[in-house]
Amino acid sequence: MKIDTPRLMICDFTPDMARAVHLGSLDADMRSFLPDEVFETEEIAAEVIADLTECAASGEGPFVHPCLLQDGTYVGYVQFAPAEGGYEVGYHIVAAHTGRGYATEALTAFLPVMMARLQLTQVLGICDARNVASIRVLEKCDFRPVFTGDAPYQGTIRPIVKMIFSI
Repeated sequence: MKIDTPRLMICDFTPDMARAVHLGSLDADMRSFLPDEVFETEEIAAEVIADLTECAASGEGPFVHPCLLQDGTYVGYVQFAPAEGGYEVGYHIVAAHTGRGYATEALTAFLPVMMARLQLTQVLGICDARNVASIRVLEKCDFRPVFTGDAPYQGTIRPIVKMIFSI
């Protein structure tokens, strides 16, 4: 996969991205909101990249793709993951690159490509209710709220916001 936006490239993972993925996973937001996506070593990140590559190749997902600046710098990822009989979007921009609109730019480009590929007319966005930045990204990408309240998320019951995007 290769999607170009004005500032980003969304592509397939390669093994040489393991160090950047490892380091990018260590920020406070990841530890707080997505602790299962924190990779404490480069070796773990390399294993995850290999697993994600196999999952994408299977056609069933999750479909996780790195977001790079046009100069090749890793800034995060976007994903479609199976959830609730359909798919859920996910994204993370590493702390050093947040606040610049990269998540919105990446998700805006990724949504139509993946929805067409998977023949979807809707997709979910689910996040911790405290993650105001993530909620704002979903709103900017025309997701609409369908649930706010306590529900299972990341292995615990916590306040979440569930939103939906439809075409």
